[in-house]
Amino acid sequence: MAKQNSKQNEPGPLLTVTGLKTWFETSDQTVRAVDGVDFTINKGETFALLGESGCGKSMTSLSLMRLVPEPAGRIVAGSVKLHDEDLLQHTEKQMRNVRGKRIAMIFQEPMTSLNPVLTIGRQIRETVSRHSRFGDFSAKKRTLELLEAVGIPDPKRRYEEYPHQLSGGMKQRVMIAIALAGDPELLIADEPTTALDVTIQAQVLDLLKKLQKDTGMAIMLITHDLGVVAKMADRVAVMYAGQIVEQADRNQFFSNPQHPYSKKLFDSLPTMTKRDQHLAVIRGSVPSLAQVFKGCRFEPRCDYAWDVCRNLVPRWCDTNNGGGALCHLLDPEQERPAKTPDEKTKAVETEAVIRKISAAKTQLLHVDGLKIHFPVQKGLFKRTVGFVKAVDDLSLEIPKGKTLALVGESGCGKTTVGKGILQLVRPTAGCVKLEDVQLNRLKPKELRGKRRDVQIIFQDPFSSMNPRMMVKDIIEEGMIAQKVGGDAKQRETRVEELLEQVGLSAEHKLRYPHEFSGGQRQRICIARALAVEPKLIICDEPTSALDVSVQAQILNLLKDLQVKLGLSYLFITHNLSVVEYLAHEIAVMYLGRIVEYGQVEEVMNNPMHPYTKALLSAVPTIENDGREVIKLRGEMPSPVNPPVGCHFNPRCAHAKQKCRNGYPDPHAVTETHKVRCFLYD
Repeated sequence: MAKQNSKQNEPGPLLTVTGLKTWFETSDQTVRAVDGVDFTINKGETFALLGESGCGKSMTSLSLMRLVPEPAGRIVAGSVKLHDEDLLQHTEKQMRNVRGKRIAMIFQEPMTSLNPVLTIGRQIRETVSRHSRFGDFSAKKRTLELLEAVGIPDPKRRYEEYPHQLSGGMKQRVMIAIALAGDPELLIADEPTTALDVTIQAQVLDLLKKLQKDTGMAIMLITHDLGVVAKMADRVAVMYAGQIVEQADRNQFFSNPQHPYSKKLFDSLPTMTKRDQHLAVIRGSVPSLAQVFKGCRFEPRCDYAWDVCRNLVPRWCDTNNGGGALCHLLDPEQERPAKTPDEKTKAVETEAVIRKISAAKTQLLHVDGLKIHFPVQKGLFKRTVGFVKAVDDLSLEIPKGKTLALVGESGCGKTTVGKGILQLVRPTAGCVKLEDVQLNRLKPKELRGKRRDVQIIFQDPFSSMNPRMMVKDIIEEGMIAQKVGGDAKQRETRVEELLEQVGLSAEHKLRYPHEFSGGQRQRICIARALAVEPKLIICDEPTSALDVSVQAQILNLLKDLQVKLGLSYLFITHNLSVVEYLAHEIAVMYLGRIVEYGQVEEVMNNPMHPYTKALLSAVPTIENDGREVIKLRGEMPSPVNPPVGCHFNPRCAHAKQKCRNGYPDPHAVTETHKVRCFLYD
């Protein structure tokens, strides 16, 4: 990659945003999505924009690029200066020479951003040709250089492939290559790693840091992940309800956040040290941006609010570290009461709430030797030419009232295990026993009656609910199918009780799914699962699409329900901080098999398998502990043709010949901690 010109490498402001306002006009109201935003991005730095969904982060980035959806949306005020040029004064023709060349952008979901009918080589080459004077041969050569620069192996072969032939991490690398094609001065990265596994996320973040060092470009990183901010950012801005409420350099922000909203974000993070207490939550939700605010926008959710917060809009107050916050607490002209009304609530809310479950030894679920193989068929006569070994000889147990976390990269078979336990996918071999009943031997009619004992909560609550059904009907549907809950009046009463139980009100029963926030929809899905009084709930990534504050509410709810009802959970996730907080045991899965199994404290504090070590090292944390990320070689092999011997051996730095000859047997580290690795023979 070529170095940027000397002017770009000179220190100083690159982008200066002043008083930016982006509003949307609907038939009956004005939505102030971005309402007076000010910030500066310096040359060569990483500037992180942090906040909950709906606070205006993405709309701010689209405003910088002049890509606000029209005609409803429009930039009504402010300036966006790139060096000394105000981009808001540019014509559309002038902006075409800015987008991609001087400011580039990568999005959260690469699959929806790439054209599925064009090869990746052609898509990158289009951008190269648009922003340079290369001929066809030179443009292709430059494209291959970009593919190599972003770490895609065998660029000549990948050049001719289509997006569907690449993994999620590879697709995101292609998006980065397209963004770099014009040698931009500023790269806007909008949630670039949210949909990726922690190992792939670590690779992408390291790649961005390397490219930034090589090219001298600045990065505007939009995220809600505090761990990613701690790893990447030089300076941080926290956004709430269309405004920036705090700015500081990274070290100061993580050591001493100033705004009450920032403090609550830190308190909401799940960790192992908080296992026996409730996570702090931010009550309520982000306010509607269609209103005119008389006071502080965070006041209804703030633990420190007093009268002045409700009646006076706060002014920006500088702090000693060169940052500042939009808060009356920092304003020397405002006399704060000796004791604010809500501080007592805060103390009660965050105090330890001990939730120790008695050491249950009764096994609820027993899975032994589970195999789920899908046939690969070809030709006119659908001849079977192989099998996708999605789950290949897996065993696990879940006691009553306990949580087992199943973790691993995408494609390792975690969700298929959940479907196999539910018998939504019939196992090829093995045993799935719930208490004394072997589920995979039941006939369909018998199985239907047992489904009430095992329920599932899906990753995306909106797509798992019928948008044409009211909440009452969604929750009641399972009771009708299982013939439980009594008559119609009794079922309606039960629905109201369930809604209250998951933190909603009875009046919500007559609303539709689209009328709720993401966290509220997930609560409805939990109520639906509880309606038939299950013994085991399979939670398939139930918090991955949620903000950290909403995630805290759901984790508190799941923990409370486990205590009150004695529920067992199979928690499928790749978020290891959630595992630390919620789970009792953990199973680490790789390519259809469990490679390490044990108590959470044992596995998290003393990982034994090289794959587990790599997973844990890749998790971004808010503590700057200097931990080195273990980089895995290559990508996860295909389950159609898994490697001979230990499935992890092609990517393992410790692999020896016997790792290629056979699969290791379980090795007992302790009575409860087992690992399948030849290192411990």
